Amino acid sequence: MSGAAVPGLPVLAGDYRNFGELLLAAGEQFGDREAFVCGGERLSYTAWARSARGLTALLLERGVRSGDRVAILLPSSTDYAICAAAILLLGGVATGIDPRLGPREVRAILERSSPVLVITEDEHELPDAGPVVPRLLRSGLAAAYRRAGDRLEVAAVARDAPACIVWTSGTTGTPKGAWYDHENLAAAVGTAGVMAAAFDRCLMPLPFAHAGYMAKQWQQVAFGVTYVLTPVPWSAREMLRLMVAERITAAFGVPTQWAKLLELPELATADLSALRFCGISTAPAPPELIEALTRALGCPMIVRYAMTESPSITGTRFGDPPEVLFRTVGRPQQGIELQITDGAGQPLPAGEAGRIRVRGPVVMRGYWSDPEATAGALTADGWLITGDIGMLGEGGNLMLLGRASDMYIRGGYNVHPLEVERVLEEHPAVSRAAIVGKATPVIGEVGVAFIVPADPAAPPDRDQLRQWCRARLADYKAPDQIEFVAELPLTPMLKVNKIVLRTWLERGMEQ
Repeated sequence: MSGAAVPGLPVLAGDYRNFGELLLAAGEQFGDREAFVCGGERLSYTAWARSARGLTALLLERGVRSGDRVAILLPSSTDYAICAAAILLLGGVATGIDPRLGPREVRAILERSSPVLVITEDEHELPDAGPVVPRLLRSGLAAAYRRAGDRLEVAAVARDAPACIVWTSGTTGTPKGAWYDHENLAAAVGTAGVMAAAFDRCLMPLPFAHAGYMAKQWQQVAFGVTYVLTPVPWSAREMLRLMVAERITAAFGVPTQWAKLLELPELATADLSALRFCGISTAPAPPELIEALTRALGCPMIVRYAMTESPSITGTRFGDPPEVLFRTVGRPQQGIELQITDGAGQPLPAGEAGRIRVRGPVVMRGYWSDPEATAGALTADGWLITGDIGMLGEGGNLMLLGRASDMYIRGGYNVHPLEVERVLEEHPAVSRAAIVGKATPVIGEVGVAFIVPADPAAPPDRDQLRQWCRARLADYKAPDQIEFVAELPLTPMLKVNKIVLRTWLERGMEQ
């Protein structure tokens, strides 16, 4: 298989009933083309399909049947990918659990999903006081892959059968499980746009338990994409080495990672001619960083907005100026509808802030075994009511203002932290910024800004930072309290963990 990579045009575009059929077709057509590169391990499409069929034979012996949930409590790896595929091959429902979650979150996921089996590391103990679930140990997987599974038929699973459950991070309470059927997975092909091209080689930073993998499995296989897993622990030098050695065509990172990559002297002579684009995720990147990256990497940068409940929503386009990439998350992806609504669900005009609503074929079917949460998130006519606040700007680009739960009210005025954080991060002496609201007498709430200085030895003046904000925003949006920190606490998805920031405040900034 060869030829130019054409964005949006899959290699396998047949009428496959389910993911299992698609994977077996890829195993036959793609042969030794790599599906995954994980450290020194390389897994071809043929080996992926063959190993998944062998594991399916063992899962059937262990009593797993069509419709059953099977939990995968493994790190991102070829083993994880094979397990997820095997579960879908027999018509089961794969539910990934990030190993970095704590016992409370793991126990809540097991209770909600009721799996018949948990595939886990040999040394990983399941939480006490949780449901008793049989375990399949990772050490036994390799032998199962070699079993004679070729004679097994793919389960006759319909497109509307559940395929996977993806769990929210749990940083704001008990995790909720967004579930997707095979039709959802297939629809990701149509929404991919420039994000996927035939035989891409993608540097993959996301945990496999995330929607960016679980809900995009069909997209990967349809385009014949190779996922090269980002090394753990991360380093700029290893990231660059992989981009060169593996001929990466699509790479993703957070602004801090890209900034560290720019500091490498060897970047100037690195052969990055295979790159189609690079993506910025999690946090906005200053325009000067985007311009520097575009020059140094020789490819366009893009920004995407997605969530657990909808793995495709908006994105910038090739050629968008740095200001658009910094201040917005682009326009709706193909097949996605977007609305900004008031508290009553009525659409608002461009330029007015409100709750973001999304509708499209990749939106989750609901929260697993949680009808109350599902009713609160999905309208009767298919709109997903997100927890994000935004507004539509020039050219139809979406500007994120933050989570509805992060908003605080200062003296009767609503303040959306993300808007202020972006302004603070434009200051040359600020590397990162995060704001939370703090209750206070009379005025209600005030904003507390946690600042990572660009130069820790010379932090910016607090009053100058407030004046910087007042010159660019309404005066009440400037933070009342500013705290300098060495780094911001992050979730496993590399997002700022504001739960921890609020805990710091409650403890008097004891970090």
